[in-house]
Amino acid sequence: MPRQVALASLLILLGATAAFGQQWARKMFETTEHDFGSVACFAKAEYEFRLKNIYLEDVHIASVSSSCGCTTPRIEKEWLKTYERGAIVARFNTDSFRGQRGATLTVRIDKPFSARVQLHVKGTIHGEIKVEPGSVDLGTVDYGTATARTVRLSRSGRSDWKITDVKSANPYLETELTEVRRSSWSVDYDLTVRLAENAPAGYINDHLQLVTNDYRGKEFPVLVEGRVLPPVTVSPSALFMGVVETGDTVTKRLVIRGKTPFRILSIHCDDRSFEFGEYRTDVARPVHVIPVTFVAGKGTGAGKIAQMIRIETDLSDSAPELSAYAVVTAP
Repeated sequence: MPRQVALASLLILLGATAAFGQQWARKMFETTEHDFGSVACFAKAEYEFRLKNIYLEDVHIASVSSSCGCTTPRIEKEWLKTYERGAIVARFNTDSFRGQRGATLTVRIDKPFSARVQLHVKGTIHGEIKVEPGSVDLGTVDYGTATARTVRLSRSGRSDWKITDVKSANPYLETELTEVRRSSWSVDYDLTVRLAENAPAGYINDHLQLVTNDYRGKEFPVLVEGRVLPPVTVSPSALFMGVVETGDTVTKRLVIRGKTPFRILSIHCDDRSFEFGEYRTDVARPVHVIPVTFVAGKGTGAGKIAQMIRIETDLSDSAPELSAYAVVTAP
């Protein structure tokens, strides 16, 4: 029996105990705890508790609540089909709270069965350190385009406060720190962040770590966010073919868009269960609609099928990829 069994059967086998009633839901989450660490006031501080439906039944997240006003949660996606991913986003309210804070987020699931999962966040919000605006928002830029943004960093109450270093794990981000004012009461810096023109396509969600000479807040993060648009996009970004009996077929569509007209050179998948409609043409088009047919059991046996589909075009050297999923059951 594959790991992704029907949840109802699993509950029966385990006696549907109260403990397991929570455990099956908790297993969908990658983690249930997060420490924001030291955070400046007005800084944008969010964390995604990611989850994935590993069962055959659809999962519905009914609600999420917080034990403290210092954290506001939201549901990214209420309904999750088999293998679909979602997240509970926790926002640390740095604009209205100060000091050490913590919260318990209670996630309530009502389908296919009732369960509750508790998530925990904590951190320290430093009111004397301020970031305006709350993040380095690079916006949406086209692939191959450089851009830059600047934020103001301020520290009140000390004249000797210094930012001694800026750490970044993203090689496509360059930083420049400039001290713009120092008085007997406060210090101001401008932090400029530049995105390199060769940055890869995709979402940017990184934190710069600012190192200071303050022992109470030695380091604090500054969020850098944005998106580099690829020359070619594919919708949907993940293709779920469904739960299919051996020998049956199902067809869905891929919509491939380019910033300029283009031709598709090849579509490749290692599993021969996936077949693609005619896509080769001498005419360049801005949009291509390609049917994808899955023949259950043609490539592999029963169970979960997870493959990557790679699309090559004449528009750029980067070939978009997407995940393709299916669950094959015996008739």
